[in-house]
Amino acid sequence: MSEPILTLEDVNSYYGNSHVVFDLDIEIEQNEVVALLGRNGAGKTTTLRTITGTVPRREGTIEFRGEDISSSSVDDISKKGIKLVPEDRRIFPTLTVMENLQVAHDSAVDPRPIEDMFEVFPKLEELQENKGRNLSGGEQQMLSVSRALVQNPDLLLLDEPTEGLAPVIVDDLRDVFEEVVSEDVTVLITEQNVDFALNLSERAYIIEKGANAWEGTIEELEDNEELLEEYLSVGGESGQGGEPASTD
Repeated sequence: MSEPILTLEDVNSYYGNSHVVFDLDIEIEQNEVVALLGRNGAGKTTTLRTITGTVPRREGTIEFRGEDISSSSVDDISKKGIKLVPEDRRIFPTLTVMENLQVAHDSAVDPRPIEDMFEVFPKLEELQENKGRNLSGGEQQMLSVSRALVQNPDLLLLDEPTEGLAPVIVDDLRDVFEEVVSEDVTVLITEQNVDFALNLSERAYIIEKGANAWEGTIEELEDNEELLEEYLSVGGESGQGGEPASTD
């Protein structure tokens, strides 16, 4: 196996005085697709925000390509090749699809051609003159992912990419995201839609109340019904120590 591209060791994060992530350990290899799973409020979104530096870690170490980025700024982390596709997508509503992509392209250190994004998402080429606010939820998600991919990331963080989308749109996006993860990019995905995440991923981490609960291959997880029921079933108690539902 290759050297890990990302390593979190004993990482702790807080929102103010609220302790949300507890001694978290994660290791991701180059070109892997890894799912970060857990119930709503388990700490998944906070973990991604900690990796990008938007939620500073207080204890522990985060290494990217063997370099300690634990205290690096958000901008420096982004320039190193880590890009987050947030749950709320954050596209520019008054700009066209092409303008959204151009802004992302021009801000990147080593961008990919915008035309590459149209090969991954042909629908966006058809919509390139449409403003962001006029796109459907699925189209906005495609644009949000494209804005990250055009910046040529080494590590792509996908935060709840199917959140708020109708089942028929999720089915359409499944094939599209299979194309995305086939790109030469490492992916860490958080997702409440467990089937969607397992379909894309090779390994998974489960966190509960902000701490490691399990890790293993997708095959091991799919074969363990008790584990799925204990940590990923809908309607279970979230317990104390998780992040607010609005942030995960």
